[in-house]
Amino acid sequence: MTDLPRLSDRTLAGLAPVVRRPAYDRAAVTAGIVHLGVGAFHRAHQAVVTDECLAAGEMGWGITAASLQSPATRDALAPQNGLYTLALRSGGEELRVVGSIGRVLVAPESPASLLAAMTEAATRIVSLTITEKGYGVDATGALKRDDPGIAHDLAHPRSPRTALGFVTEALAQRRAAGLAPFTLLSCDNLSQNGQVLHRALTEFATARDAGLGAFVLAEVSCPSTMVDRIVPATTDADRAAISARIGARDAWPVLAEPFLQWVIEDRFPTGRPGWERSGVAFARDVAPFEAMKLRLLNGAHSTLAAMGRLAGHDTVAQAMADPTIRAFVRAYWDQVGPTVPTHIDVADYTARLLVRFDNPALQHKLAQIATDASQKVPPRLLGPLRDLRARQMPQGAVVLAIAAWMRSCEGVDDAGAVLAMTDPVLAGWAARPTAAMPADLAVRRWLDFHPVFGRDLAQDHGLAADLSHALAALRGHGVTATVSSWLGRR
Repeated sequence: MTDLPRLSDRTLAGLAPVVRRPAYDRAAVTAGIVHLGVGAFHRAHQAVVTDECLAAGEMGWGITAASLQSPATRDALAPQNGLYTLALRSGGEELRVVGSIGRVLVAPESPASLLAAMTEAATRIVSLTITEKGYGVDATGALKRDDPGIAHDLAHPRSPRTALGFVTEALAQRRAAGLAPFTLLSCDNLSQNGQVLHRALTEFATARDAGLGAFVLAEVSCPSTMVDRIVPATTDADRAAISARIGARDAWPVLAEPFLQWVIEDRFPTGRPGWERSGVAFARDVAPFEAMKLRLLNGAHSTLAAMGRLAGHDTVAQAMADPTIRAFVRAYWDQVGPTVPTHIDVADYTARLLVRFDNPALQHKLAQIATDASQKVPPRLLGPLRDLRARQMPQGAVVLAIAAWMRSCEGVDDAGAVLAMTDPVLAGWAARPTAAMPADLAVRRWLDFHPVFGRDLAQDHGLAADLSHALAALRGHGVTATVSSWLGRR
């Protein structure tokens, strides 16, 4: 691969004919969007549909992307003039080079450069994919003022480190300059993500200055969104194979399934791209679509990440090929389906999920899904659990899924192999339960961990008993036997 030229504006014309490439003059594009959190997920959905708008002549909607932490994406894309390859994989592979990202900034290196981009008059949207933990809120959605990043940004507002700090300072500067506030567009897997963002931002701004907080509350639009596309991590083998196919060296291509669904509340006071040309849906309320995805796709993913890794599987497709786990996922959907709004066709959506989960070309790693799981479990599993218990409906599948996650956090699979865990919230919890504790004590400690379970579930003694029984079974018999036994009792 080292003898290939680097992907860039200069080498675009010489790419292999199989590759689709930007159909517009990139030099004529103006950045109208600043995106915080330039990871693979953003580059596999928002950047792609924005690329379509640029190709249609909407040249004021280029993207300035920013990393709030690592320079890795900038280091990969800067020599490529922001270009990268998107590979859609299913039965075959469809390749295109995406050109909507004009430049990539690294916030810790130059906070002033990011603030300058956000305060440009042309900037009308600031979008975010910063993961659940990036919002600086607790399990109730309240601002965590004791978070080190939040505390720093409140004390030093003009040299921010967090997304809330950057957005608030940029809004303050725009307000002082007489510029309209940008629209804030969260694309993260949070229920009512726009409302979560607006509440956190208002609390943060109010803590800085009451007048600024009132301005944010009244004037800043934060539409909620739901994005549905499976985007696995890129491996070195992927880089080599994609570079060989396109005829140029791409340091960071992204992979995705062909399926894409993006639903957005249409509240953009200063305008937006015509994303609907790429099939994006605009709605008055995205809550039904969020519930569908969080509880059926993401909930099943978190379940697969726990059960599949305990059973020794590496990818989603491998776990779904395990007949016991596959049967459990279908039972989980049957149980959780009634918590999704009634006008959603659950049977149709889960039938399509089976096809998507079975896609072996994606090689979607369970370890990737398990990353930061403590931030994902509350909306994905605890949300439907609370609904089912409130309605006095069966919730055994969800209880078993949560117990499997607890078991996976003990750090070994059913064969005794070490399970790697990337979860700073749990890593910093000194009282985290261990496999040496009796199951009932471990569950009691889990339920008392308010950053994940809130304060209500700790009072539910029936739930504690159910979880203790499930955790003890998983420890004693393993996933396959425990799930098989549960399925046999349904």
